[in-house]
Amino acid sequence: MLNLDNIKKAVSSVHLPDYNPLDIKPGIVHFGVGNFFRAHEALYIDKILHAEPSWGIIGVGLTDGEHSRKKAATFKAQDCLYSLTECAPDGKRSVRVIAALRDYLLAAEDPQKVLERLSNPSTRIVSMTITEGGYNINEATGAFDLENPNVQQDLHNLESPITIFGYVVSALRRRRNAGLKAFTIMSCDNLRHNGDVARKAFLGFAQAHDPELAEWIAQNATFPNAMVDRITPTVTANDARQLNDYSGLEDDLPVVAEDFHQWVLEDNFADGRPDLARAGVQFVSDVTDYEHVKIRMLNASHIMLSFPAILLGYAHVDQAIKDPALKQNVENFLVRDVIPTLKAPPGVDLQEYMQSVLSRFSNPAMADQTLRIAGDGCAKIQVFWTETVRDLLLGHKDCSRMAFGIAAYLEMLRGVTSSGQHYSTAEPAYAQAQQALIHSDDYAAGLKLPAFDAWRDLDSHALDQQVVELRKVIRSQGVLAALATLPA
Repeated sequence: MLNLDNIKKAVSSVHLPDYNPLDIKPGIVHFGVGNFFRAHEALYIDKILHAEPSWGIIGVGLTDGEHSRKKAATFKAQDCLYSLTECAPDGKRSVRVIAALRDYLLAAEDPQKVLERLSNPSTRIVSMTITEGGYNINEATGAFDLENPNVQQDLHNLESPITIFGYVVSALRRRRNAGLKAFTIMSCDNLRHNGDVARKAFLGFAQAHDPELAEWIAQNATFPNAMVDRITPTVTANDARQLNDYSGLEDDLPVVAEDFHQWVLEDNFADGRPDLARAGVQFVSDVTDYEHVKIRMLNASHIMLSFPAILLGYAHVDQAIKDPALKQNVENFLVRDVIPTLKAPPGVDLQEYMQSVLSRFSNPAMADQTLRIAGDGCAKIQVFWTETVRDLLLGHKDCSRMAFGIAAYLEMLRGVTSSGQHYSTAEPAYAQAQQALIHSDDYAAGLKLPAFDAWRDLDSHALDQQVVELRKVIRSQGVLAALATLPA
């Protein structure tokens, strides 16, 4: 098993840390130690620890159960080391051992130890990858959801919290009372203006607990916005064996990622930060334009590709992008519907960015599942497609490609490929009433789903009619026949 005792036995082609992991001191606490974090933030930190050894990371797992306890035990057994294999579209690979994670705490086993680490003066950044839905924002009101049972429990017992909001606010209360500085709360989740969302969530919790504490947090903590980007697929047991066969390591926690990674971050920190620019982080005053490019080009085309790909039986994104009709539709969508309305950030060529997106999708080493990309499509459509749809409707422009995407989504939700194979979709936002709309014989019924709420204030009659007609073609003749009806 990979650990500090045998790390030197790694084959010469494996890149090892250029620092002694035992010399690293923690400066960051991270909630949500998943594959994306381990291939993204931890990699950036790993690259600067030789020069700045006081910025090691303590990982925290919030969920409990057999899987969570096994994960924690494996991290401990491996001294929190793991391998990262980076794969280029042309097949080239490189492997490095990451040692930025210096401890892993399972919160359910020892909540006080987590609070002590958060309250320690050496902790200057608290970062998180808790998924887009982890911020507990009520979609209807846009406010922090105080009715959540776990939130209610923490509000009544802040000394033994179970939510990230309880842990962070409890620790900030301790720091205020001890005369210490607040820390930076840094979201690394894939949502627009993630720092602003985090600020709303944590201050919403704090305000309900203690308005004076909330005011102190608002004045002393910071919540920088960030744009993060890297495709990091799930690693199955078979994937792990193949990764270890390639690296020669005995790693129970291997991670694989594409060779592309990007992190654009607002330079807004409460108590210092590492020099992440030396590792490639772009520090900016405003991430908005970078967010728009990623969300409206990469994320939007990811689902534009995956919805119909699932119907055609493509299990992986790289298979789907090799289909000429699907690839052409994505290109047309980006060139005609998206790029004309995007403001490019400094130094970003949108045509080059599009080619980068298509190249990244073609990477067979990612084996990224189309069903994973399509999961929680309700939320993704609202985030990734809304601006484009609204621009098309307001400008009375051709909506045919957007109509096709919506039609493919609605047909995909039915759980049957064009060849009759069944599959399961992940749509946590849809209850029984929404399922009835999905499976209705009325082709227009699905348009009542909340995925399309963001443009109901506009005249979408023509768009809706196109969706209905394209659904009929998909159902009777197939996806490719529907694509053939779109303007060339």
